[in-house]
Amino acid sequence: MIVGLNDHGLVSASPLHSPADPGRKPRTALVLTGGGARSAYQVGVLSAIARFVPRDAPSPFRIVTGMSAGAIVAAAVACHSARFREGVVALERVWRNFHSDQVFRADASSMLRSGLRWALALLSAGRLAKPPESVFDSSPLRSLLERHYDFGRMRAAMRDGHLDSLAIAASNYRTARSIAFIESRDELTERAQHWQRGVECDLSVSHLMASSAVPFLFPAVRLDGEYFGDGAMRQIAPLGPAIRLGADRLFVIGVRDTPSTPDIAATDRTPAPSLGQIVGFMLDTLFIDSLHAGLAQLERINRLVEQSAVRSPEGLRRIEPMVVAPRANLSEIAARHARAMPRSVRALLRTMGAANAGGSELLSYLLFESSYTRELIALGKEDANERRDELQHFLGLPAAVNAERTSRARFAPAVTSLPTHATPLALAR
Repeated sequence: MIVGLNDHGLVSASPLHSPADPGRKPRTALVLTGGGARSAYQVGVLSAIARFVPRDAPSPFRIVTGMSAGAIVAAAVACHSARFREGVVALERVWRNFHSDQVFRADASSMLRSGLRWALALLSAGRLAKPPESVFDSSPLRSLLERHYDFGRMRAAMRDGHLDSLAIAASNYRTARSIAFIESRDELTERAQHWQRGVECDLSVSHLMASSAVPFLFPAVRLDGEYFGDGAMRQIAPLGPAIRLGADRLFVIGVRDTPSTPDIAATDRTPAPSLGQIVGFMLDTLFIDSLHAGLAQLERINRLVEQSAVRSPEGLRRIEPMVVAPRANLSEIAARHARAMPRSVRALLRTMGAANAGGSELLSYLLFESSYTRELIALGKEDANERRDELQHFLGLPAAVNAERTSRARFAPAVTSLPTHATPLALAR
């Protein structure tokens, strides 16, 4: 029995897994939330962790789950589970050198054609032209993923015992439900089949494209006759897939900082929020709020188990979480790199009213440019290195790895910025 999250986001006892064998090493899951270009921060945290493990060692994460852009990072980790450091180095190389045209068509002609089609569809009420499926054409991202991702390598890692499961979340537009597409080792397959929101399949680049298809911005992806979009939509239980797949520990890398409180209160002169500001707010809510709720719920269940005089009360057991999240405001960082965006995209953002400080939230999700991603990667490394001992203990990494600490690194203080009530940092004893 495990403590899980049912289809309504509530905690329930699930019969999918039996209690952990006391002699078995705890199974750690990597949980990556969505965040568009903000996922560069996740790459930075993983890059620091890769330096904590021996050079040719396998991944410390037996279960990997992700949604939206976090799914793209998660799949890269899973595909290189046999040689974790090697995989993270390759992943960082891609993210350090990102440009928008590797993710979506951002050239002037493509943006002009899309704009004209929108205008013609609007003026003719859809009779002369249908509106585009999305604001951006994400076919460059598919080409990039097809060049760099080898799911056969992931299956080999599963056969060799380096990886148990990979789960990618995507949202079904017809049923309005978030689905976890799961590929697991043979002995876990039957258990996964009993979960209504889990679909066993052979994962592919199409699943990653579906999971990262941000509504309105990127087109929906067809899978098995159904259309799917961003995995963060309707995702009321982001920790659910990892828990259902038998994780004993959850290592969560968030991409949300703590918003600063304005010093000046609103006045009659305060302008109404622009379309770009509203879209940025919607994306922030879409990607983050359910994670806070899931962590808070898990913390309450852990306290219940600790305070109970009965072992595994109501079939529940303790699941240890650890969260790493940015110590800096990513929107403010994005604003400093706004001019790195292609001119055509900047023009679109100005049209949406997202070219000012209020629109930096949206910019922080779309800024797939190397100057921005490199700064987020560096921030992720700093935050992870500041908590190096804590991370090594939580992930069960050998103390001998401490010898690999580089003397040239100098790191600024870092703090986990999730709200106090939603930041369970208890470590496995």
